[in-house]
Amino acid sequence: MRLPIDTVAVQFMSAGLPEPVLDFETRAPKLDANGQPIYSVHLFAISPDSYDTLTVKVAGEPKGVGNFTPVKVTNLIASTWDIGGNHGVSFKADKIELAKALAN
Repeated sequence: MRLPIDTVAVQFMSAGLPEPVLDFETRAPKLDANGQPIYSVHLFAISPDSYDTLTVKVAGEPKGVGNFTPVKVTNLIASTWDIGGNHGVSFKADKIELAKALAN
């Protein structure tokens, strides 16, 4: 199941540098349908009443994202998965970019 996430009341901060997603067997960079490399970005998600960490995959390397960088996440989607009795949730976004306060 794919669930869109409303990020209006959430602030995001990077928890490290973007990392390329590699194919498990070949160790080659994974590409999206358009041939763009996929990156994983570890984020802190902070709302007025809670916080959490999550890893979000995005096509194309997010520019300027470093340790503890405020970022904007566009079109965040949570997807559930179930493989061989294991299950979980993965996150994907259309874009991760510097928050406007830092972009100026």
